[in-house]
Amino acid sequence: MRRLRRVKIVATLGPASAQRAVVAELFRAGADVFRINMSHATHDGMREQVRMIRALEEEFGRPIAILADLQGPKLRVGEFDGGAAMLAEGATFVLDADKAPGDSSRVQLPHPEILRSLEPGHTILIDDGKVRLRIEEATPERAMTRVEVGGRVSNRKGVNLPDTLIPVSAMTGKDRSDLEAALNEGVDWIAVSFVQRAEDVAEVRKIARGRALVLAKIEKPQAIARLDEIIDMSDALMVARGDLGVEMPLEKVPGLQKRITRTARRLGKPVVVATQMLESMINAPVPTRAEVSDVATAVYEGADAVMLSAESVAGKYPQAAVATMNRIAEEVENDPNYPGIIAAQRTAPEPTGADAIAVATRDVAETLDLKAICAWTSSGATGLRIARERPRTGILALTPSINTARRLALVWGVHALVCADAKDTNDMTDRACSIAAREGFAAPDQRIIVVAGVPFGTPGATNMVRIAFIGRDLAAS
Repeated sequence: MRRLRRVKIVATLGPASAQRAVVAELFRAGADVFRINMSHATHDGMREQVRMIRALEEEFGRPIAILADLQGPKLRVGEFDGGAAMLAEGATFVLDADKAPGDSSRVQLPHPEILRSLEPGHTILIDDGKVRLRIEEATPERAMTRVEVGGRVSNRKGVNLPDTLIPVSAMTGKDRSDLEAALNEGVDWIAVSFVQRAEDVAEVRKIARGRALVLAKIEKPQAIARLDEIIDMSDALMVARGDLGVEMPLEKVPGLQKRITRTARRLGKPVVVATQMLESMINAPVPTRAEVSDVATAVYEGADAVMLSAESVAGKYPQAAVATMNRIAEEVENDPNYPGIIAAQRTAPEPTGADAIAVATRDVAETLDLKAICAWTSSGATGLRIARERPRTGILALTPSINTARRLALVWGVHALVCADAKDTNDMTDRACSIAAREGFAAPDQRIIVVAGVPFGTPGATNMVRIAFIGRDLAAS
């Protein structure tokens, strides 16, 4: 089941992918990570999905990552008399704390902490930006706005506040309950929605206590303003282009995608590009040419993973969507221009011994045309450091921890395997050669490079490199 591409594929589970046979087909087609959206999943449903994925993992003999995506706060207007109201462009419209049904002149905003944070000049977007309001007057109890883009607003439509730093935690009571349930089931990654500041990620990390890694979804302008500190606190990032495109001008999103991807790569944190990548495949068996180009762009940028949402949740062709994304990624990575584009995006390593060894490993492997980089890793840090360098040589991560192997399923170029830790340097080299041959990375009489930390089993102690020759006896073992 070795993938012939480096970028990973995340597939979201839902009604169209609820059956074990369908999920198995998604894995065969190329899915490396399965996302469970806690906005829609019950705890029992989530547990059933986790058990199903773990059973498939055993069947296929490959580690599979599970990403639980927390819902985050959902800001919504109240209810209208008659279920909806038409807001006319240029009219005034009031958002207040009154629970009475709304009309074309006002409606409740049932979030008192939000009302207290609104200021004149701030924009309010309703129903994914279909209706746009501009605040003219604001008090802690009400905000009078001018309708800049009118339209029909119905009960409980979502509200976005691109200009307002919202004084609420990214974690609601539902999120806390969902997080504990997901951690108890042993999911590998937790995605945090509504991130505005590093403290939002720190709150989840404190609860997770290392039981899962934490991925911050970048979907709000406030997060862009604090990007470096959020990345420092996170284990990975997601470019959530859907909400970014609502809260910021659409034309800014491609540039932000590049900025986030390159910043994450520079700091050695995995980055996922998400939302509407093959949207037309919800109803069609083939994507548009523009969607193919969109996926290809993310691959050329060196993203660790690309993600399918509605395509695999509710689409008519979930398996075809994964297979299409897989083919696009393979084709891009076989483009003669691809290595040069990836190499041009490299940045200087962090001033640590482990990062210096990762850079040296890449250079030696490419200079000598070695067939694999075999990284012995306990925590996954060695695999992450080498992946940061985006080597042309394949990365084989050998770990005694199934949790580490699963987490590395999200990371660019890493093919992770679970095996007993090395006893000594000879065992380290011999087994790396044997496994590299068995997994199809190298053939007899070819060479690989082995990276490890001594003493073995010590997290974060990458300090040794060895070039090894694959003998015919090891390749056959």
